Amino acid sequence: MSPRAGMINQRPVPGEPRPYEFPTTIRATLPNGLRVIVTPMAGRQLIAASLAIRSGAADEPAEIGGATVLAARGLTEGTEVRDAIALTEAFERLGASMHAEAGWDAISAGLDVPASRLEPALELLAEVVRRPSFPESEVERLRDERLNDLIQAKADPRRRADDAFVSSIYAPSSPYRRPAGGSPETVARLTSADLRTIHAAAYGPGTAALLVAGDVDPDAVIAMASRLFGDWTGGRAAVTGPDATSAVDARFVRVVDRPGAVQSEIRIGHPGLARRHPDYHAVSVMSMILGGLFNSRLMSNLREAKGYTYGAYAGFDLRRSAGPFSARAAVNTEVTVPSIGEFLIELERIREAPPTEAELQAARNYLVGVFPLRFETPGPVAGWLGGLFIHDLPDDEPLHYRSAIEAVTADDVLRVAREHVHPERCAIVLVGDHEKFGADLEAASIAPVDVVADEPEAPVGVA
Repeated sequence: MSPRAGMINQRPVPGEPRPYEFPTTIRATLPNGLRVIVTPMAGRQLIAASLAIRSGAADEPAEIGGATVLAARGLTEGTEVRDAIALTEAFERLGASMHAEAGWDAISAGLDVPASRLEPALELLAEVVRRPSFPESEVERLRDERLNDLIQAKADPRRRADDAFVSSIYAPSSPYRRPAGGSPETVARLTSADLRTIHAAAYGPGTAALLVAGDVDPDAVIAMASRLFGDWTGGRAAVTGPDATSAVDARFVRVVDRPGAVQSEIRIGHPGLARRHPDYHAVSVMSMILGGLFNSRLMSNLREAKGYTYGAYAGFDLRRSAGPFSARAAVNTEVTVPSIGEFLIELERIREAPPTEAELQAARNYLVGVFPLRFETPGPVAGWLGGLFIHDLPDDEPLHYRSAIEAVTADDVLRVAREHVHPERCAIVLVGDHEKFGADLEAASIAPVDVVADEPEAPVGVA
């Protein structure tokens, strides 16, 4: 028999998305304002429970930048009842894993625990969130870890480009201009007292939700929440959207000069949209077509056709206020300027004509098809519902997501591209060896060019 006999000679095509219903969710609000959101998932014995707080790094005073992120990390370093070792042992005895983090929009403290031990685990979660001690010695250690991370960020071309990009597109009044974890100057000054200040201001029931998903009884969970959090007070009464004022009035190029670099990191973009924007679903489809899928326009051009990069991407970072829109890639130094040209061609093309039916179908099918796969376990379910709470979105958003994506048309994609993608008014940020591509950049006359030196950062403790 021929070795090729029986082989399929046609590529398989995607099937029709299967029907899917997001799990039924029960909601309650305690008298102190705490939202309790419970999603029963039969047979899922590992329960995910988290407390989400609608307050993040964007809400902290600029002079203590990084305190919100550091305070979240410090939650598990000891409470008024137990030190860090005793706290870790208490979680381990329950077979529970604990995690806490903060970002621009929110603070989250959560755990995964077997269903039979949910109540004592929630008692520990309440202790961690409500009564952290922030020991000075642990805060000092966390602070030094963060400072060293900032040094690594400056040495890493990708992270350096990300930081240079946001500082270029947002006005000085916007917290989005800086890293969420703070700058070396602000982090170096942080103390245990600063973390307690953040905790007192940000942690409270009025801007918080307790989310529990797994094989649980909703009434029992609500009763536990009332017992453990019902007398909780403090925190902010409300949180407004952060200042996202743009610093981009016209196209410009900013080069962070890194002599000897063999690659250039490219970022092109401007402030984008908030998560609550009504164009969310159409923008999601448009972003997939432009730079989200492996066969997106940017990938097909810069990777497949030109061979300039391993990957070129574009999309919106949707936050409580307008997060950044960016197109990005790392390319060999000698093709830095041609790559910028191809990026701008694609950013213009997405605005000029509707996508093909094949492009539209591929983007919609991907988003519709991957949606159920994200929610096979309790953790992602609780995380998605926490996101709805943080962004103050309708409770029925998961029920209508797939139909809203399926309803996006080619005209919708064209409209949102024209309204929300602005290649004529963008920052082009490059991290690379300016001497190697500077003459070509000037000759291309893409936009006015500003060159800044990439000064190395001194290690912690070194003058």
